[in-house]
Amino acid sequence: MSYKVVRLPLTKEEISNLKPFDMLLLEGKLIVARDQAHKLLAILIEKNEPLPLELADQVIYYMGPAKKGNNLPIGSCGPTTAGRMDRFTPTLMDRGVKVTIGKGPRNQAVVESIIANKGLYLVAYGGCGALYATKVISQKVIAFEELGPEAILEIEVKDFPVIVGIDSQGNSIY
Repeated sequence: MSYKVVRLPLTKEEISNLKPFDMLLLEGKLIVARDQAHKLLAILIEKNEPLPLELADQVIYYMGPAKKGNNLPIGSCGPTTAGRMDRFTPTLMDRGVKVTIGKGPRNQAVVESIIANKGLYLVAYGGCGALYATKVISQKVIAFEELGPEAILEIEVKDFPVIVGIDSQGNSIY
């Protein structure tokens, strides 16, 4: 098996052609957000207030980076458990998010949201935070800086390895 290089953002056609266990190398920009950022975004959506970023076609990586080191733009940046974001994911996907990246299974509401929004869930390899740090070209805080390591970041990646965990039809590796 070999990895397929894909440029972000993914097109609707690319998303529809991907299947569980497909191995990808991502290139382009991702949004990084975890629990607290998801909660704040959901509150803003519920209150119908402006969001600090555009969600349409976004790829969200569930990760909390370690402090920078070793002359890299980011410290260790492995995935966190996706299930912690499950209660927020359908809301964000309904607002345009197409792809989420994390580790572990998703609940049925998320699977249904992936199908309804023709999205994807990609799985990053747990325990590989140091490897992922070498795949990040740049990073910057774009929202909720006050959250520290849970602020929303934009990172640019190259050769960032993931596998398709749940495809746009709801087929799953789990």
